[in-house]
Amino acid sequence: MTSTFRTCLLASTMLVAGIATPAFAQDSVPASDAQTDASEIVVTGTRIARPDLELASPVTVIGEKELQFRQPGTADDILRTLPGVRPNIGAGVNNGSDGSSTVDLRGIGPQRTLVLLDGRRQVPYGLDGLTDTNNVPLALLQRIEVLTGGASSTYGADAVAGVVNFITRRDFSGIDLSTSYRISERGDTARFKADLVVGGNFAEGRGNVVFSVGYTKADPLLHLDRKISEVPISSTNGQFLGATTAQVTVFGSPTNAALGIGASTLGAVVNPSTGLLQPATAADTYNTNIGTYFQTPLDRINAYSAARYEITEGVEFYGTAQFNRNQIATQLASSGTFGNTYQLALNNPYLPSGIRDQLCTARSISAANCAAAAAVQGGPGTAGYIEVPVVAQRRFTEYGPRLNVFESQMFQIQGGFRGEIVAGLKYDISAQYGETTQNQTRGNWGSFSKVQQALRAYRTPTGQIRCVDTANNCVPLNLFGPNGSITQDQLAFIDLDAIINRKVTQTVVTGSVSGDLFASPLATNKIAFAVGGEYRKLTAASQPDGPSQIQGEVLGTGARTPPDVGRYSVKEIFGELIAPLIEDKPFIHKLTVEAGIRYSDYTTTGPSTTWKAGGSWEPTAGIKFRGSYQVAVRSPNIQELYQSPVQGLGNLTVDPCQGAVSGGLAQLCIATGAPANTIGSIPAPTSGQINNTTSGNRELDVERAKTWTIGGAFAPAAIKGFSLTVDYFNIRVRDAITQPAQADILNGCYSSTLNPNFANNAFCALIGRNPLTGSLNGAGETPGVILSYSNLGVIETAGVEVGLNQAIRLDDIGVKDSGTVTIGFNGTRLSYYHFQATPNAINRDCTSYYSAGGCTNPRARYRMNGRLTYGRELFDISLLWTHISRVSLEPFLATRLPGNVAQPGGPNPSTILEAFRTIPAFNYFDLAARVSPTKNLDFNLTVNNLFDKKPPLVGAGVGGTAFNSGNTFPTIYDPIGRAYTISARLRF
Repeated sequence: MTSTFRTCLLASTMLVAGIATPAFAQDSVPASDAQTDASEIVVTGTRIARPDLELASPVTVIGEKELQFRQPGTADDILRTLPGVRPNIGAGVNNGSDGSSTVDLRGIGPQRTLVLLDGRRQVPYGLDGLTDTNNVPLALLQRIEVLTGGASSTYGADAVAGVVNFITRRDFSGIDLSTSYRISERGDTARFKADLVVGGNFAEGRGNVVFSVGYTKADPLLHLDRKISEVPISSTNGQFLGATTAQVTVFGSPTNAALGIGASTLGAVVNPSTGLLQPATAADTYNTNIGTYFQTPLDRINAYSAARYEITEGVEFYGTAQFNRNQIATQLASSGTFGNTYQLALNNPYLPSGIRDQLCTARSISAANCAAAAAVQGGPGTAGYIEVPVVAQRRFTEYGPRLNVFESQMFQIQGGFRGEIVAGLKYDISAQYGETTQNQTRGNWGSFSKVQQALRAYRTPTGQIRCVDTANNCVPLNLFGPNGSITQDQLAFIDLDAIINRKVTQTVVTGSVSGDLFASPLATNKIAFAVGGEYRKLTAASQPDGPSQIQGEVLGTGARTPPDVGRYSVKEIFGELIAPLIEDKPFIHKLTVEAGIRYSDYTTTGPSTTWKAGGSWEPTAGIKFRGSYQVAVRSPNIQELYQSPVQGLGNLTVDPCQGAVSGGLAQLCIATGAPANTIGSIPAPTSGQINNTTSGNRELDVERAKTWTIGGAFAPAAIKGFSLTVDYFNIRVRDAITQPAQADILNGCYSSTLNPNFANNAFCALIGRNPLTGSLNGAGETPGVILSYSNLGVIETAGVEVGLNQAIRLDDIGVKDSGTVTIGFNGTRLSYYHFQATPNAINRDCTSYYSAGGCTNPRARYRMNGRLTYGRELFDISLLWTHISRVSLEPFLATRLPGNVAQPGGPNPSTILEAFRTIPAFNYFDLAARVSPTKNLDFNLTVNNLFDKKPPLVGAGVGGTAFNSGNTFPTIYDPIGRAYTISARLRF
């Protein structure tokens, strides 16, 4: 048990007075979940403690029953399937994961969605300020409320798209023990989960303490375990897409032409039998899906404690303590030399003599000098010594996969006082502090400098093979033998396990007063208000070890990982007002208006103001029309401000400069860094990926958003158990903090449609090619496509949400003692999503599209959930339907759409196999059943993907690197297949 864990457990047991949450109120909470004690009500969207008041913003509620049917392992298992959520980083992301699970409401970016626990902020996971939903204590959840349309005036700047509020059970008393086990029909992806909740009241009900502890372990799913992902498939031709970094060495430089051998887009491969270089073929390439994950593993321990105690009338103390330890791992294909340039000594004892002669010919070294260099017994400075620059690519398959282990620990404590000053006037003041620490360990990656050291080797007169530089017990490296020829001693020398430590801290102090003012002359209920202030301080730092900070030193990363540090604080004041204007008058059962304002002063961006206005009209009981308008202002997070330049990877199937190019395009290729002698032989992107360089911008200012919703809620008394909600949402973010899309830059430079004169323009200035091969791959010296943050973006989205519920008691229709049938439906129609990164970039329409450089993972127009349930007191059976509408590859040809929206910019469809240009509509069905043999014991069975529907095959180059994995999109389409979850729950 770690010292941090012990500290948190000790803190939780010492909380002799209350830990609870602010007193909020909300009409969207189902009646079965409502609580009568205003001090215990937690509602999303307001700080006003009045349960009788109604809000204008739409809220989707996922209740406890739904949670039981789903049997999720983590909160992400539920959130990513919701119609209003675009799946983001989670278990389905391997290459690109940082070990967290995040939420993206409306698809406008996870940094614009605020995640709360009982109305309180959680300490962020990383420098981007995002909350890791793996930290949510599922065992204590009563419901999840998702408020859309913006909530910045209530909660702060990062609630532009809305809020996801996880609400725990209050005043829990007793013991609740639950355990579950999931297994796929193919016998893999096992997941075990166990939770214990213990709570009780004391001091004659004046206090309550609850404690929960849980453990979750989920096994990974490997790409090799599913047929669709056994090998990477080219999206251009449907054939095997291996890496040119093979298990036998492939030379990308010198080129085949320089070597005087046949042409090949893959380079020249070492033939271990002949000891010569020959044109490489697909058979020489490496399966980069070996060892990689479809679904990442999770090992999680969580503990949560909450308590409250009424010290005296009008004064209640409350507090919480929370601890989580998460370990998530990702795996990539074996490390190697990749596209690095090495100096290869001609006297290297493992270099076949035939290849030595070919290299000398390519480098115009005479046969006499070549032979003399081969016999040199020494290194640089020795007479006759010669070394040549090469891109000699070899996978270290003997190593096994590259490991990335993210182990994070999060703890947070809070405490406060609340109560009633006088009748109808309440106060709430609290403080919280949280920390997240993260250790990222890269295993089996290797050291660039040690590979270089091991390549400078020679044979002694006695026949021994030794390094020129014997430091650190150097072992010469055999880079030119077949698979298995690299020994464990050689691997041990070049081995490097890099470590990156990150730490985030958050302090929040907040206080508010809420109460009643007076009643409108035409209403009975009083106008309610809340005013308050908040102080937040956030610090974040990333500290890599020494090797990680050296450009290209950690093999497979391509670039250094610099240390980053940043901090900011903000002082805020806020106010809210909800005013019942008219009640119980002809044609007006209720007419209510609401308003809110928040003034913020950031140490980074200075002062800003966000506000909201809205209202609702009920002409008669059960019929309500509502609308809201909000102006939100978001200040940049620490990553957006302070991130140092760092290289990553982006998907690209065809490099505009590869193969035979001429004229103006060829000149642009040279202008962007390709050596003139590489034109005509620039290779295709390695493994369908190119370098991207990203960096922060300390000059960033706030972004501004306008959001509005309009709709209605209908629950007429004449139709028992029926409710219908329909809401239209519209969000526009200007001065958006964005990065240009990769496709914007490449097409803006190289496309004859967008740059007909092939001018060396501003887009071309953001491209840097490999100075040796001319490609967009390579370590260190190859920035690739440069993506930096700016305030030049515009994001626009709009759509319609529909929710419908109908409960039918069969007794009411004459079927005695036959239980209840319920129907639930939630759906979202995306009217449009537009994104323009800069005024010079394309105004991209991603509605119903996916692409490698612009729209990334699919953004379906229609997403729906429907549930049909038959239930009795001791038995339930339920069927869940999930629908994802048809999506297509983003169009390429430039056309103008209504509203002056340009629609070009994706990969040219002619380069993508026709079968991969469209994904048809998908429908999934999940079956759940509950049996309660006794009042205190439940057994549950959930069958996910009931009909074992396979994910769509689209190849490895049609979406963003993080999301287009295993030749499909595993965050959206299920790669596991039919799976069974069984659970038992005991309460007493």
